[in-house]
Amino acid sequence: MRNKIAFIINPISGTSNKKDLPTFINTLMDPVKWETPVILYTERAGHGMELARQCAADGFDVVVACGGDGTVNEIATGLIGTQTALSIVPYGSGNGLARHWGYSMTPRKAVAQINAGTSHPMDYGVVNDRKFFCTCGTGFDAHITHMYAKKGTRGFLTYLKCIVPEYFKYKPYEYQLEVNGETISRNAFVVTFANASQYGNDGFIAPHASTQDGLMDICFLDEFPMSSMPKLAWQLLHKTLDRSPYTTYFRSREAILRRSYEGEFHVDGEAILLGKEIHVEIISDQLKIWI
Repeated sequence: MRNKIAFIINPISGTSNKKDLPTFINTLMDPVKWETPVILYTERAGHGMELARQCAADGFDVVVACGGDGTVNEIATGLIGTQTALSIVPYGSGNGLARHWGYSMTPRKAVAQINAGTSHPMDYGVVNDRKFFCTCGTGFDAHITHMYAKKGTRGFLTYLKCIVPEYFKYKPYEYQLEVNGETISRNAFVVTFANASQYGNDGFIAPHASTQDGLMDICFLDEFPMSSMPKLAWQLLHKTLDRSPYTTYFRSREAILRRSYEGEFHVDGEAILLGKEIHVEIISDQLKIWI
């Protein structure tokens, strides 16, 4: 029996043109394994979630998110609690979840990969009332995410242009973390809750995180001197950030973070605002991914 598959394309996400994507889909998908692919386009914020829910209700076996991390978040949210698996053709500037799972960053190759895929369970996270699938957090990275959201251009270079000047202005905040029956108070430059291992762009904030263990990795990054930035950047890109004296990690299914201010936060690369108390937990056995 052939499987039913739908591709949901966000036409405005990321940095790459998607005009060739329908051709890739129609020529590369194996007709022995799949029925004729259905191609849908998002038209507004939140539309990807609606389309994904409808595809699941219509009995599709796989729904493919074609876009960046925000598109993946919407479509994955729409598939929670269904038997329909998520797949990804990455078109974003970070592509954190796609990179974590080994999808090719070349759209044509990513489409071809789907033919050889199978369905697997995957965890997701909830921060207050928001779903996340890769990472979320607060501190300097959330501040940069808010700045990046206001820029007219996308891509890694735009991130760098935000990071360097803001480093000299940003001051760490004091946080209180309740985790595994303990309460930890400390100043931190970054606090990240990681379901997957990386932010995106192969920046591994939690190099040992798994999306199938029912746990999140919580990273506290302390304030560090400018002279340590090159080494920290190297460790971030080479999966060794946990070896830095400036990082501390915890692993848990659930945690509560408290801070003295309401403000900047990020969820799968999206800039949002949250209050002083932030509840984070990992949910298992409610989502499938096709890899």
